[in-house]
Amino acid sequence: MSLPAAPRINPSILSADFVNMEADLARIAGADYVHVDVMDNHFVPNLTFGPQMVERVQATSPVPLDVHLMIDDPDRWAPRYAEIGAASVTFHLEAASEPIALARRLREIGARAGIAIKPGTAPEQLFDYLDEFDQILVMTVEPGFGGQSFISGTMHKIEQLREQARRYGSEVWLQVDGGIQPGTIEQAAAAGADTFVAGSAVFGASDVEGAIGDLRELARAHSHSPH
Repeated sequence: MSLPAAPRINPSILSADFVNMEADLARIAGADYVHVDVMDNHFVPNLTFGPQMVERVQATSPVPLDVHLMIDDPDRWAPRYAEIGAASVTFHLEAASEPIALARRLREIGARAGIAIKPGTAPEQLFDYLDEFDQILVMTVEPGFGGQSFISGTMHKIEQLREQARRYGSEVWLQVDGGIQPGTIEQAAAAGADTFVAGSAVFGASDVEGAIGDLRELARAHSHSPH
C-alpha cells in the first residue's frame, strides 16, 4: 500500500459519536488515517478506551489507524496496539522508559513508530534520533481533552524539528494535534508540519468530507514540507 502524500488529515475519534462509531468512521473515508486517542486517567486526567475498543475500530475503519497513547508505561502496552494492526502507534517521550527500544519494537511488529511531546517538552531531546521514529507528534494543546485552544507558541518546535530533519535528510513525519481547524492549520503547515489531527473541525462539520478536503487544501497552500 502506497503511503498517503502530505499533507495528511487524520480526524480524531475523540470528537466522534461513541455510540455510533461505525457510522462516524464511514463518514471519514476520505481522510488519510483515523486518529485514536487512548488515555488511562493517569498520564492524562481523562479516560477513553483500551485495546478491545481499538481492535473494533480497526475492524470497521475505512482508513488506517493512527493510535496516540497518552498512557503510563507505554513500554509495556504499546506493542499490543501494533499487534492489533494499527498502522501507526505513537507514545509519549515523557512516559517511556526506553523510547528508542520501544520504537524499534513497534517497527518490528509492523507499525510506524511515533513519539509525542507535550507543549512544555523541549524538542532538542529528539534531534539526534529522528530516524528512530517515523513520526513526531508535537502537541498543540495539553493532552487529555478535545476542544482546547491551539497553542501557537508550540510552532517554534515544529520549525526546529523540520530544520533538523532537512539538515539530516530525515523523512520523519511531523504531526500536530490540538485545536487544528481553519485559521490554525495554516500556521502549523507554514512551520513545517505535514500531518494534522483534527477533531471537532471534522466531526462537527455538516459536510465532513468537505471539511477534510478544505483542511487538506489549506495545509497544502501553506506547506513548506518537501514530502
